[in-house]
Amino acid sequence: MTQTAHPPRTDARGLAARVSLGRLFAPPSTEFVMIASTAVLLTIFGVVMVLSATSANPTAPLDAALKQGVFALIGIPLMMLVSRLPIAFFGKIAWPALILAVLFQLLVFVPGVGVSSYGNRNWINLAGIQLQPSEFLKLALAIWIAFVLLRKQSKLGTWHQVFIPVVPVSILAIGTVIAGNDLGTVMVLVLVVLGCLFFSGAKLRLFILPLLLGLVAVLGFALTSENRMNRILSAFFPKACDPTNECYQAVHGMWGLANGGFFGVGLGNSQEKYWLPAASNDYIFAIVGEELGMLGCLLVLALFGVFAVGAFHIIRKTNDPFVRIASGGIVVWIIGQALFNIGVVLRILPVMGVPLPFMSQGGTSLLSVMIACGVLLAFARTIPAAEKSSAKASPAAKRTAGRPSAGRKGKVAR
Repeated sequence: MTQTAHPPRTDARGLAARVSLGRLFAPPSTEFVMIASTAVLLTIFGVVMVLSATSANPTAPLDAALKQGVFALIGIPLMMLVSRLPIAFFGKIAWPALILAVLFQLLVFVPGVGVSSYGNRNWINLAGIQLQPSEFLKLALAIWIAFVLLRKQSKLGTWHQVFIPVVPVSILAIGTVIAGNDLGTVMVLVLVVLGCLFFSGAKLRLFILPLLLGLVAVLGFALTSENRMNRILSAFFPKACDPTNECYQAVHGMWGLANGGFFGVGLGNSQEKYWLPAASNDYIFAIVGEELGMLGCLLVLALFGVFAVGAFHIIRKTNDPFVRIASGGIVVWIIGQALFNIGVVLRILPVMGVPLPFMSQGGTSLLSVMIACGVLLAFARTIPAAEKSSAKASPAAKRTAGRPSAGRKGKVAR
């Protein structure tokens, strides 16, 4: 009795495992390397500068740097963890993330939890840890707008399809920050909304109304506060500003930059850190300029430039509208906030109280930016796969096009 020979069966589970391992160890894209490396370098650089800026504290010179280092040790692995999440996950959590971020922001108005500082009520104190909830609102708003506009790609030429529900919901979310009198964060949130709308492909004429609303809100917010008006006037009329009062930090920040020259006075040798109240957060760039000179400042600007190029490459290469819109909102947020902070130190802009991303002291700010970078890295992972498949498909298509079809072969044979 003869036995029929059966062809060997392919183990489907083994094949799936090999495919999964291949994806896991696939080389990262250039955009992934650019964003991840600059984020890590800026974070480490920031911890070093926070240590230098807070070394002037006579009671606990290492406390602030140790806390910043702990948040960095949490933020970097968290960034890599978020980078492994699928793109669909971010769409699923868009609404819950925005709702939770708004509720988190509302905690600043709870007695005993909310903390006021310099006239702003934008912090909370939980178990001895001070947090700034509005930092997480920036990322949640960018992902939510991308999710909403993704479903309206064919209707972005109509103004009401673009504005509803994006503009009303965004106004409500930003209104929770306006109520806390934090003008700097409000301006960054407005940038996030405008960035998402711009990269969604909406017609430029549709930007007129939200832009006017944003300008009116910012002007009204500034005119209703004497403190904010003094800061604005001090930026545009520095000679009329009192260097011992509203211009105190601005003047000492400029002195620090001037004292640094081209090569700086050396790491840890800053003199202005003894005078600047916000040396480790809002004015960390002034300490960089004093200790490391223009070379240090140019290095920081170059790192932010590489980060921006990597993010804009994702926007340019992706075919996914959700990825494009969310990436646009995130990069406008991070780069725009960096320019705001540096502009304040250079006295081009009035004091706004926004931190320098990655570098300023503040655990909440660092964690939110690192999570946002993780989202960008997750988006960057989708680019090499698309390029690789298209590269493989093209030669195959050419070979198939050059061969006669099965029908043609049969016809020739007959």
